[in-house]
Amino acid sequence: MEKIKKEKSILGRISDLSHKLVLMLVVPIIISLVLMLVYAYKYHNAIVRMETITSLKTVVIEDIPGSAWNIVSGRETFPESNIYLKIKNVNETIDLITEQTGAENRLSLIVASRTMQTLQNYVDQIRDNIDAQVPVVENEAVLTEVRGVASLVDSMLNDYIAQEITSAARMSGSLMLGVIITAVVEILIVVMAMIVRNRAVMATEKSVRRPIERLEEVAAKIAEGSLDARIADTDVTELRNLTSQVNTMADRLKSMMEKSNQDAKKLRKAELRTLQAQINPHFLYNTLDAIVWKAEAGDKDEVIQLTSALSDFFRISLSSGADWIPISQEKKHIEGYLTIQQTRYRDILRYEIDIPDDLGDYYILKLLLQPLVENAIYHGIKIKRGGGLIKVSGKLEDGVLTFSVTDTGLGMTPEQLNDLNERMKKGQPTVNEGGGGFGLVNVNLRIRLYYNQEEGLSITSNAEGTQVSFSVPCKHREEIFEDESISG
Repeated sequence: MEKIKKEKSILGRISDLSHKLVLMLVVPIIISLVLMLVYAYKYHNAIVRMETITSLKTVVIEDIPGSAWNIVSGRETFPESNIYLKIKNVNETIDLITEQTGAENRLSLIVASRTMQTLQNYVDQIRDNIDAQVPVVENEAVLTEVRGVASLVDSMLNDYIAQEITSAARMSGSLMLGVIITAVVEILIVVMAMIVRNRAVMATEKSVRRPIERLEEVAAKIAEGSLDARIADTDVTELRNLTSQVNTMADRLKSMMEKSNQDAKKLRKAELRTLQAQINPHFLYNTLDAIVWKAEAGDKDEVIQLTSALSDFFRISLSSGADWIPISQEKKHIEGYLTIQQTRYRDILRYEIDIPDDLGDYYILKLLLQPLVENAIYHGIKIKRGGGLIKVSGKLEDGVLTFSVTDTGLGMTPEQLNDLNERMKKGQPTVNEGGGGFGLVNVNLRIRLYYNQEEGLSITSNAEGTQVSFSVPCKHREEIFEDESISG
């Protein structure tokens, strides 16, 4: 039992090995990527903080003292100078950067923030002096203090920037060390993965190679036509289903070959019977009698017409042994047949042929329409009192030719229609006593076999008449010759 279980897990072990290899290779890469992203994020934030502090330096060392000088000299008032707004923005920015900075680099910013409070106190003193209208000399002394404090804040901001640069350098070194370590580990893992992979491949090859070689040998024999070749059962469970399927395929191929031979025999019998039906002695005798009768009556034109129609009918029926003829010939064939039959049955038979001339150059399997017309006459029009109409139509849509033969004769009962459909489904070209349909079964079989399609004839029938139709692919002369050369 354990052996079978182990055999069943061959593909599972290969899958597990693949997953392990992927994890071994991917995890270090993910770790290194995460590490680089973390350091890159910290490095980026440090750069942003330094850029922000650098932008404050100009405000602290130039803008605020400049605004204080303008106030003391009387050029601007406090509201016009916006000096308090500038001090407020500097304080808020320093507080924000302090929150974003690590504990090791905060001290300079904290001192700078407190020094900015001193700077604001001096500005308040200037405001109070102006309100008290003290001499300008005193405000100039305070202005000197403002400049000194601003310089001190600038110095502290420089210290912070220097500390951030040092921290960024340490992060860069740590990042480089991490990348080197990850690369070394990745190389070691790749080497280990290759060793594990090679050993697993060798072990799997030993257990699978021989059954596959046997499969190849049998498949080659089957390809050469030896359909009796079979594969012995294998101990490799994963290949057991494939072995069974190959053997099943060989069995089905053998059955299909036998069925193909049987179908070919049926087809030849159907073709022979169809041809024999065309050379029906009664039809020939009756047609010749009609010609003699017309000749005795002095109807020269009708004699010529009947003789020509009979000649065309048999000439196209034989077609020098060809299986495929142009639609124009098939149309001429049924025209000749209907001309002869209309002469025989006179007023009880009327017909229409609606097959466009532009379909004439396409090719069709010969003797498909005439048996349908014959069936309509003998099992529809002839046995109905008062006769009726036969209409033959054809059309081309999306590369598909569709033909139909419709009659207004005596239709079939549901039972007769079901019986006929069953015989066509079974492909039995046999004559059912009293039921007719011999030509229909033959045509249905020939369409299915020659065109290699499941559907043949489609029949609808009721008390008002019967319609028989079929659809086949549109074929050109070149396609016919190409198919025959391939099959040959």
